[in-house]
Amino acid sequence: MHQSIWAPWRIDYIQQPKTDGCFLCRILQETNDRDNLLLKRSSSAAVIMNRYPYNGGHLMIVPHRHLAHLEELTPQEQTDIHQLTTTALRIMKTTMHPDGFNLGYNLGAAAGAGLAEHLHQHIVPRWNGDTNFMPVIAETHVMPQALLDQYDQLKPHFDHCDPTH
Repeated sequence: MHQSIWAPWRIDYIQQPKTDGCFLCRILQETNDRDNLLLKRSSSAAVIMNRYPYNGGHLMIVPHRHLAHLEELTPQEQTDIHQLTTTALRIMKTTMHPDGFNLGYNLGAAAGAGLAEHLHQHIVPRWNGDTNFMPVIAETHVMPQALLDQYDQLKPHFDHCDPTH
């Protein structure tokens, strides 16, 4: 029996015109943070929700500078990325209660980077049993919460945090 699972948020991605330029640079330059799912800015990096996530709560820590290689980060950018990462982990532990996290970079297209030219670290919250038959058999991800609802849940915590602590 054939079954369908509806993922209406994906149609925006499928139908959007493919634009030149870096979408992360565009997001960082704009000020409509909620529309862009940007949760927090620091002096040299930002926390952005992944619009097409692997798992609910999938975040990206993005340097403001457009660069592709980890070794190009300045010490300040490295510090900001690390502090934003620990802040994001603390907030997600409090609000989403995951059992664990995957953290990492996909460096280069061969490593799976969908946007290889702008470095970004992934933070993916994980729950025991969240890897079920859907992504393995059906190549489908089930998202339990709408992105803007999740943004609204997380944003106040990022607004009231100091990433240096």
